[in-house]
Amino acid sequence: MKSTILAISAHNDDHLIGAGGALTKYAKEGKRFFTIICSYGEQSHPHLERGVIIKKRVTESLKADKIMGGSGVAYLNILEGKFPETLSDPKIVRQVKKILAREKPEKIFTHDLDAHPDHRAVNRFVMKLCDEGVIKCPVYSFDIWSVAKFKNRNVPRLVVDISGTFTTKVKAFLAHESQKLAITMLIWKMVIKDWLSGLVNGTQFAEVFYRLR
Repeated sequence: MKSTILAISAHNDDHLIGAGGALTKYAKEGKRFFTIICSYGEQSHPHLERGVIIKKRVTESLKADKIMGGSGVAYLNILEGKFPETLSDPKIVRQVKKILAREKPEKIFTHDLDAHPDHRAVNRFVMKLCDEGVIKCPVYSFDIWSVAKFKNRNVPRLVVDISGTFTTKVKAFLAHESQKLAITMLIWKMVIKDWLSGLVNGTQFAEVFYRLR
């Protein structure tokens, strides 16, 4: 069985912004990557019926996953603003544990403790699973909001050269056509961040992750 990389993301484009290049590179190297997405993010389109935007988001995330060479996406169906209480729901915990047992990841990418409350909730949820011994593999954080992800920290770093997969990462991000505002706000920040990370680490584009466990 192929080695599996797992991404645990609050929203359907977060793992793309933070780790899309690395995930695509792992897939090209013959590894599997699977993604858990906590929320459909339907509150970004309050004028649409929930079912309509959910269908759009699922279609877009599956398209992006295919572009990147992923092995599937699982949604937890958590409402935005309800992350802390829902992530402690025994049903959700069992669902995530079942995925972990099935995938047996060698490495996990998830959120840093950034400014977004949903991102922080996901980080704390993953760390709780680590504390409980459910997650035993290395866990690395990705960043969404900062332009620079190469600040000095007294923890191990993982630097992935994504020069060969950066274009694919952008293509997968642009597949989320219903999120035009997010694309407009984040595309240039993503480009600058990956370029600066590459510059600091001696390559064209790079993603930098910090080990949490």
